[in-house]
Amino acid sequence: MTHTASITLSESDAFRLVTALDEDLALTHLAVDAVEEAPGRWRVTLYLPEAPDNGLVAILAAATQALFGAAPPAFAIAPLPETNWVAKSLQGLKPVRAGRFLVHGAHDRDKVRANDIGIEIEAGEAFGTGHHGTTAGCLLAIERAVRTRPIRNALDIGTGSGVLAIGIAKLAHVPVLASDIDPVATRVAAANVRLNEAHPEVRVVTAAGIGSRVFRVNGPFDLIVANILAGPLVMLAPSIRRALAPGGTVILSGLVPPQTNRVAAAYRAAGLRFERAESREEWMTLTFTLPPVGPPRR
Repeated sequence: MTHTASITLSESDAFRLVTALDEDLALTHLAVDAVEEAPGRWRVTLYLPEAPDNGLVAILAAATQALFGAAPPAFAIAPLPETNWVAKSLQGLKPVRAGRFLVHGAHDRDKVRANDIGIEIEAGEAFGTGHHGTTAGCLLAIERAVRTRPIRNALDIGTGSGVLAIGIAKLAHVPVLASDIDPVATRVAAANVRLNEAHPEVRVVTAAGIGSRVFRVNGPFDLIVANILAGPLVMLAPSIRRALAPGGTVILSGLVPPQTNRVAAAYRAAGLRFERAESREEWMTLTFTLPPVGPPRR
């Protein structure tokens, strides 16, 4: 049964801990995320495939001791209830139209028009982040990016249902690497990729962050999309910059307006150029580019 190891810290300490966990070779196989619980207070959570043994507990204690000294805060270990949160988020799913894209369930196949790019997502499965505004905002930004810049390959971080990866593959016909920290999500994404006949171009992997070998082998990427949460987006900024090809585009969503400036500042600091911010259903989508260096890629 899946367990979690969680700890609540200040924002700066949470960022330090996530960085340390990502760099600890004994923990790189585990998914980790950070969520803001209250202003200035963040919960860092590791997802464990089973109840941790004494060795893993000791590793976690050593990680916090190295950062916080002799009396570090302790991780709370608890079983993760077997709840289908994704299915709950999809009750009453309606088709989502964004430019040429129409995201729909099987019961709405007849809504797909002749020139639409239909993306079928099974009801009861993952659907982006569960917020139609973020999914639609990203799809519109993807359509614009594909229309304005050459794209050879793409990366979808936090793929969820795989909807954005499928959209990229159907529109641009390029290889897409789709990753998520949640093995349930990647299983769902892989099924949706096959359902939409995008499996020749979309590869789905389970991974925390984007520092593992699979990203280095398949990168650098001309297009990177991440429809996740503000905290992880900020922490991933340097890694996304390293994974992006010169002249490439980054599309970010999962943000509400008050979070926009902090996320944009992190990506500007990483060397990316801010292009535009768009709002849809009170959710923000940000687009950045990396200036080209030297002659264009062939």
